[in-house]
Amino acid sequence: MKLEDFDFDLPEGLIATRPARPRDHARLLLAEGGRITDLHVYDLVDLFRPGDRLVLNNTKVIPARLSGTRTRQSAQGEVVAKVEVTLLEPAPGGEWAALAKPLRKVKEGEEIHFSDRLSAQVRAVAGGQMRIGFNLTGDDFDAALAEAGAMPLPPYIAAQRAPDEADKSDYQTVFARHSGAVAAPTASLHFTPELLEKLRQKGVEFTEVTLHVGAGTFLPVKVVDVTTHKMHAEWGEVSAEAAAEIAATKAAGGRIIPVGTTALRLIESAAKGGQIAPFLGTTDIFIYPGFRFNVADALMTNFHLPKSTLLMLVSALMGQEVIRQIYDHAVRNGYRFFSYGDASLLIPDSRK
Repeated sequence: MKLEDFDFDLPEGLIATRPARPRDHARLLLAEGGRITDLHVYDLVDLFRPGDRLVLNNTKVIPARLSGTRTRQSAQGEVVAKVEVTLLEPAPGGEWAALAKPLRKVKEGEEIHFSDRLSAQVRAVAGGQMRIGFNLTGDDFDAALAEAGAMPLPPYIAAQRAPDEADKSDYQTVFARHSGAVAAPTASLHFTPELLEKLRQKGVEFTEVTLHVGAGTFLPVKVVDVTTHKMHAEWGEVSAEAAAEIAATKAAGGRIIPVGTTALRLIESAAKGGQIAPFLGTTDIFIYPGFRFNVADALMTNFHLPKSTLLMLVSALMGQEVIRQIYDHAVRNGYRFFSYGDASLLIPDSRK
């Protein structure tokens, strides 16, 4: 299975740099097997059935991009230099793995000051990253980070514009609860409180799980044979209550529909034995054509990058030829791509 099998041409003008407003007015491509219908996200009320269960990733994106200064001594005296830091993921001992620009000038033991309240000490520099320890913890850290940090927009958006105040709400789901992600579960960005309430009134049920999306989600696949690719690990939890809810819906004949690839990867990680079970820890599950789905009956997701592991995932669910047809249709009809883009609801023929 070759990487080039998952390539397609995407005009740059289709990359969304802002979300639709209101959120649920984004377009929605419904694919039922090979049959495609053009709709909007608010039409989900007519598409989901009583007894369906949506699985939502309630992770909360932290404002992980920080601008700071470090002070060092030189022959001319004290010099203050700027440094840009992007938090990647929590590390053992309360530290954080992070990127820095310029990393080559950052030294172990240095203090980086981000605001009057927030600073960090460089604990180690290795492998193109650094580990830092902040001066605050808990709620104090969260509050100071919210003031000093900016949202970590995906590289394909950041290349076109800088993050701003609007992104602090735009790049966060309305049901975000548990801080830890440095990228949003973007299919979930389309939901509004009003849409969720309409779905509840129809009899659609909801289960929340947590997968802290890491920056590794944007890493390119560099191998020719995709089956040899190694996924990055991310921390997640499927509680006993969540597992029981999903199992009960399956037993009753309802459909399990994860909202986003992160929710899908997590529940399939929790069902590696064939049945959904509680899960707590890291997962590096890699889903590509040939994968057997034990839980998910369908998937709501955005449109993904060429040659990405997420394109491989949707190809596993729908079949490679069907996904090619779906993406050809999306490009021809001007759907907006990636994190702030439009959505799709993918229902395999066998799961209708």
